[in-house]
Amino acid sequence: MIKNTPPMGWNTWNTFAANIDESLVLSSADALIASGLRDAGYEYVVVDDCWALKERDRAGRLVPDPAKFPHGMKHVADELHARGFKFGMYSCCGSMTCAGYPASLGREYEDARTFAAWGVDFLKYDYCYKPASVDGKTLYRRMGLALANCGRDILFSGCSWGADNTHEWIGTTGANMWRSTPDIVDTWDSVKDLIKRQYSILPYGGVGCFNDMDMLIVGMHGKGNVGLKGCTDDEYRLHFAAWCMFASPLMIGCDVRETDETTRAILKNETLLGIAQDPRGNRPYVNLIWGCDELPVVVRALANGDIALGFFNLTDGQAHLWATAEDMGVPEFSGKTLEGEEAYTGEKTRSVNGTIAVTLPAHSCAVYRLRIVG
Repeated sequence: MIKNTPPMGWNTWNTFAANIDESLVLSSADALIASGLRDAGYEYVVVDDCWALKERDRAGRLVPDPAKFPHGMKHVADELHARGFKFGMYSCCGSMTCAGYPASLGREYEDARTFAAWGVDFLKYDYCYKPASVDGKTLYRRMGLALANCGRDILFSGCSWGADNTHEWIGTTGANMWRSTPDIVDTWDSVKDLIKRQYSILPYGGVGCFNDMDMLIVGMHGKGNVGLKGCTDDEYRLHFAAWCMFASPLMIGCDVRETDETTRAILKNETLLGIAQDPRGNRPYVNLIWGCDELPVVVRALANGDIALGFFNLTDGQAHLWATAEDMGVPEFSGKTLEGEEAYTGEKTRSVNGTIAVTLPAHSCAVYRLRIVG
């Protein structure tokens, strides 16, 4: 599998955890269609942990829980494919999955063939119960080869949480995306922490192996498995904009059957999705205002010559942020200026005296798609 833009879809874990079944998966797929999210690019429907029986069958094969998936996983795959989706599933490199179900340690090739036979298009591969005697990079390379030889094109999503210096070896495994962080939860502190973890590892993401900041919590509002405190809509806007600017995969985690208009507007924002899915796949870079890690200015050069510029105020008070055209590659002597619109409000901006500046309330952002003019 070669994926040139960050994968997008929906995953069961953030809201439902073990409370999953065939009806939930298919009704959520229908909600993705009805809300326009499928057509916006959210193409993968991923069943996370807790889908199997607690033990393999006598032949050593994984068995879907018949109470949850009475028609089997091939049926679920066929139903999703008929709706225009790709089907994702979950396993783990250790002796058990994180929730204690059978995992793929030592059975990588067999499980890859099973997933292929079921019509799976995406495999999330976790890091729990990993034996201390075997390096994670060895286990991930093994599954990468198993998937490459299973007879079906399956996207490999490595979920090792950034542990054991994942960034140094994940590119050798065949993974198409890699988790660089601990699990997200539905709180502002979690969003802020995961953003700040990106600054030092940006060179390790990009086309072919995208840096996964974990699933989206947009629209959860404190409900579900990782609900906890919830966030404000402005915090969700910042969260989504940061994931797009950093070219993270976008996996919705809320109950898509119950999204409100604000949540749908965030998740379908055309300007931000255009930045996230830019075909050139240039890596972003970060400048910190006054060296403060809670005032990042994120810049990405886009395929058509535009510049994506994101101001993020992670502090608890109002903040003034700026970026110079010089720093973005447009020096004053070039005779050029920058102009564009903000992604959420449509507000127009232009560089004045070679600078774009903005004053932001706490926990908010402004993201511009800029053109070079003149």
